[in-house]
Amino acid sequence: MNCFAMIVRALFQAAKVEEASSPYDTIHLKVFYPAQMSGSDREQDMGIVPADPQRSLFKVVIFFNGINCSPDMYQWFAVKLAERGLVVVTFSWIAENLPGMVSLTPGVNLRMLPPNTYGSGPTASALPALLAALERLQTEGVLAGLLDLQNIVLGGHSAGGRVAIESANPRFFPQVVAAFAYGAHTAGILQLGYPSGTILPLPDALPLMLIGGTCDGVIAKSSHHYGVDWEQATTPVLRTFREAIAGGRDDSYLLLLEGANHFSIAYPFDSTTGRPFLDFPATQPEDQLRNLLAEAIGLFIDAHVCHQPTALTALTQLLGANNPLIASFERK
Repeated sequence: MNCFAMIVRALFQAAKVEEASSPYDTIHLKVFYPAQMSGSDREQDMGIVPADPQRSLFKVVIFFNGINCSPDMYQWFAVKLAERGLVVVTFSWIAENLPGMVSLTPGVNLRMLPPNTYGSGPTASALPALLAALERLQTEGVLAGLLDLQNIVLGGHSAGGRVAIESANPRFFPQVVAAFAYGAHTAGILQLGYPSGTILPLPDALPLMLIGGTCDGVIAKSSHHYGVDWEQATTPVLRTFREAIAGGRDDSYLLLLEGANHFSIAYPFDSTTGRPFLDFPATQPEDQLRNLLAEAIGLFIDAHVCHQPTALTALTQLLGANNPLIASFERK
């Protein structure tokens, strides 16, 4: 038995958001990493387990939660990616994005959303502070010198997925190299001045994976914000893939999961916050949906960020298979 096999560990950090005001100016990070037990006194006494240097340099995934969705609900996913040799950052930020509305937020820069500013800057207001925290981790602690900070992937769920794919622009952050989102789209909100049914463009400069579920009740029941009735729960996700990006590089993917709902990526599920009461029931085994989701995203990163030679073939085979959990798959 190998007592020093690779395991996943996590450490905590805090970061200040310069533009935010107290007490809503602090982000708390949980950073998952591939570790290797050493048997040292420091490990035994304080639980500080070294990173596995043989798997470095570690490419980094920053994951943006949905509004009022605890980062704990995505820990299963962070662990899955860390087991592939990635460092994964989840975070908790309680802020007052709208006057009188205090929430657990992925960080949405509202100034970048109206028609006169959209596309001119990132919508992920937490991202500069998160990147600064990673720079600090590169200089001290168990991850010092082991991070590949020139290969950062942005991902997220719901509103967090939206800010991830909107902010994945090398003009804003040259170290960001790919993005993915679950249960997210770029429909323009009526109250911000967009015409009904508008789909806003994405940077379209990096590999991208959009994933949606056919039983997403939250998206289906939120269509009034965009001045339309979506034909299906997946319509705005599908339209985002087809209209918000031109493609042409064969590194943009659309995966629609049969029977998945808005919170299929969240486990264990928390019904006390957010808008789970809008969701439809999932109609396929949720553990199987989660495994497929994690494998698809993991292979996407392996292929287009880690450039593993067999990953692209494996991803194509996975998504092209006659799988009852896959409603449809497109690539462009």
